[in-house]
Amino acid sequence: MKVLVFLADGFEEIEAIVPIDIFRRAGIETTTVSISENKLVRGTHNIMVMADSLFNEMDFSEIDLLYLPGGMPGTRNLDEHVELKKLIQLQAAGNRKIAAICAAPSILGKMNLLNGKEAICYPGFEDKLYRAILSKDKVVKSGNISTAKGAGVALKFALKIVEDLKGKEAADKIAESIQL
Repeated sequence: MKVLVFLADGFEEIEAIVPIDIFRRAGIETTTVSISENKLVRGTHNIMVMADSLFNEMDFSEIDLLYLPGGMPGTRNLDEHVELKKLIQLQAAGNRKIAAICAAPSILGKMNLLNGKEAICYPGFEDKLYRAILSKDKVVKSGNISTAKGAGVALKFALKIVEDLKGKEAADKIAESIQL
């Protein structure tokens, strides 16, 4: 199991760090990837995070899930990264898993990857979820794409992704171990 978490300056810290922690607790190989030329990435609340790798150093073969945290201007920075969007397109074309939270589902919407799929995002970005079926749920899985509303559901979202990748028993075991 391989997951890539993409970090751009201005990423929402909770939406990135909580899932990274949960994925790694589940034994999922999780690599943080800076989309800039610097491994040190500044979150939207000025928390600095050292990414595992730079985008241009990565081998993108055999990736099980691409994870996009939200935040501003992090989402905008992810959306402006041409090579990342090509990677997302390839992942979608192969019907492989993609997850996005908060404002980040807007990237998928603008790429026309949510057509006919149920999705959710941070309030105010719904108009960017082109042709998606807007959900009232805070965490949604529709086909190969999972979306979540915002930072407050990052833990629930991460556990749902673990359930999707490794099964309900694995997710339940982590939830119990962290006293959820």
